[in-house]
Amino acid sequence: MGSKQRWIAVAALLACVLLAFAPPAVAGKKPVKIGVVLPLSGGFEIYGNLGVRGAKMAVAEINAAGGVLDGRPLELIIEDNKTDPKTSVEKAKKLILRDKVVAVMGPVSSAARDAMTPVAVKYKTPLLYGIDYEGGVCNRYVFLYSAIPDHDMDKMVPYMGQKYGKTFYVFGYDYVWPHKMTEAIQRNVDKIGGKVVGVEYTPFGVKDFTPTIQKIAKSGAKVLMLIVPGADGFTFIKQFTEFGLKDKIKIVALASDENYLTALTPQQSEGIFTALPFLASLDKPEAKDFVARQKKMFGNDVVVTWATCSHYGLVMLLKKAIEKAGTDDREKIIDNMGDLTVTVGNGPETMRAKDHHMILNMLIGKFTGGKLVVEKDLGRIVPSDQCKGKDLQ
Repeated sequence: MGSKQRWIAVAALLACVLLAFAPPAVAGKKPVKIGVVLPLSGGFEIYGNLGVRGAKMAVAEINAAGGVLDGRPLELIIEDNKTDPKTSVEKAKKLILRDKVVAVMGPVSSAARDAMTPVAVKYKTPLLYGIDYEGGVCNRYVFLYSAIPDHDMDKMVPYMGQKYGKTFYVFGYDYVWPHKMTEAIQRNVDKIGGKVVGVEYTPFGVKDFTPTIQKIAKSGAKVLMLIVPGADGFTFIKQFTEFGLKDKIKIVALASDENYLTALTPQQSEGIFTALPFLASLDKPEAKDFVARQKKMFGNDVVVTWATCSHYGLVMLLKKAIEKAGTDDREKIIDNMGDLTVTVGNGPETMRAKDHHMILNMLIGKFTGGKLVVEKDLGRIVPSDQCKGKDLQ
């Protein structure tokens, strides 16, 4: 037997083994494909990898329970957008036109989401977004399992102003999301009679933040709103800590999560605030169960965050919509995706039909003693209508 024939024989044997371990209801049936366009490189990969793990666990659990549409398995087709909007568009088109997916999940940045949205509209494919963002999207083809300013900044700014002082400095990346979040911060600071004493934006990849840190130190700010997620944010916090400013100026790091516990020392993360719908340390049965299932699937050292939950939840919502529609027709799935409720890691949460945004259970978290713990449970928050009375376009 030649090498080619041996390879074919091995591949056939492997296929038989995989089928043998597949649930009887889904083995051999045509899969329902879900595309994933998330950053697995390029700067935002920590969020992309979290999303992938959440989606993988949801698909594994659904398939183990018999799949959808009388036994069809769900299948993820995962693409790396490299934290790049142009690549995001290319990958979305490939998944829709070549792989024939019923939906596309992703991306992370607002710039990439905005670039992908016309693709979703043109090819009438639901785009499932699972990252906190600035709000305001109103589109028939976009579903957002996301915290928006109504969920976080509307609560966080008054909380920080009351406890630590009403002077704020905003430092963020120079792209869509930080600019829009700055507007939300300014709006809330005005409401509490405070003052934004400085606003600054930075490009990606800066290694020395000394000039910015010196400006913040001289500004009189009591609270720093940091909108620099990912590796650059870690660099900034390390340098900010070295300057000895953390006792004088409190940091609210937008999109900060349990990843900060592995990227920073306890001293560097100590006292940083965040606002999220889920924390892995949350003392609720559904939270403990979700974390335990992640660890069982991916290992005890796996990091579990809100992004893991949101992408898991999106797959579960999609599954419910497919079952309700009784078909894998994309337009009918969209028609059935709204007003569905799932429980992931922090109580029941609902995707609204009127604007495709979520009613979420929110928490203020604080990094304390090398852990991210609940500072205040804000409960169920219903955001304003993001379509403002308009029909979804």
